[in-house]
Amino acid sequence: MNAAAFFEQRSKPFWVIVGVVLVIILGIIEYFSGYELNLSLLYLIPIFIVVWYTDGRIGLVFSFASTVVGFLANYLAGQTYSNPTIFVSNTVLHLGFYLVVAWLVATLKRTSTGNLELARTDYVTGAISVRYFYELAQIEIRRSQRYRRPITVAYIDLDNFKTVNDQLGHSTGDRVLRAVTDGIRRQVRNADTLARLGGDEFALLLPETDGEAARTALNKIHASLVDEMLRNGWMVTFSVGVVTFNEVPKTVDDMVKMADNVMYSVKAAGKNGVKYAIYPGHLSS
Repeated sequence: MNAAAFFEQRSKPFWVIVGVVLVIILGIIEYFSGYELNLSLLYLIPIFIVVWYTDGRIGLVFSFASTVVGFLANYLAGQTYSNPTIFVSNTVLHLGFYLVVAWLVATLKRTSTGNLELARTDYVTGAISVRYFYELAQIEIRRSQRYRRPITVAYIDLDNFKTVNDQLGHSTGDRVLRAVTDGIRRQVRNADTLARLGGDEFALLLPETDGEAARTALNKIHASLVDEMLRNGWMVTFSVGVVTFNEVPKTVDDMVKMADNVMYSVKAAGKNGVKYAIYPGHLSS
């Protein structure tokens, strides 16, 4: 796990506590160092951290808190001005500066998150992208190796999809792809991952799923998808190759290729079916 992923996985309360500790530490340092040492810019550190890893509203609270702590630290340290209004105006300026920075960081975070979601999502179906699928699958490979749990990968190919595009148009083809995505998502767990690999091909990753559970899940998914196509008058069926890995390969490519090969055996046998394999093990219908 890289540092960015580690930080993102920490909870909001964790980052609030970090922010509180940093503000208190800065206030203590500012008080004992005397008012000659101005640490007002350093309060941006906890504000930035809290806004980035929680949300803008909490960042606003920290903007006010940092202003108050800085004001009290300097006041108790004996800072004086020729006119008391200067003390007040400086404090207001600090608050305004903190609020503007908190707003800018929150805006940057929203933009960054939105761009990340676009990069991770297939724009037609809403399934995750190939690149993100490979990232998640690699994480599951490491988890499977560590805890010795099985992983199942299903390779799903739409039969006769080109005919739909040619005869009914690409807009109908897109509707079919979205219906497939929605239909699969209704049948799987939150922990499962569905990706559109391109064209009319999908991959489904089922962590901690053995052969028996995979058979139950994919038979149900296949039947549900076929029924959905018939209800809409779309002459589309599904060839599905399913591999359960009791020992995971080193790469995601290896897993996907094995499931793809099993899927092609369904195509060769006449399409519209599901075949299963156990690795290491055997192929069954």
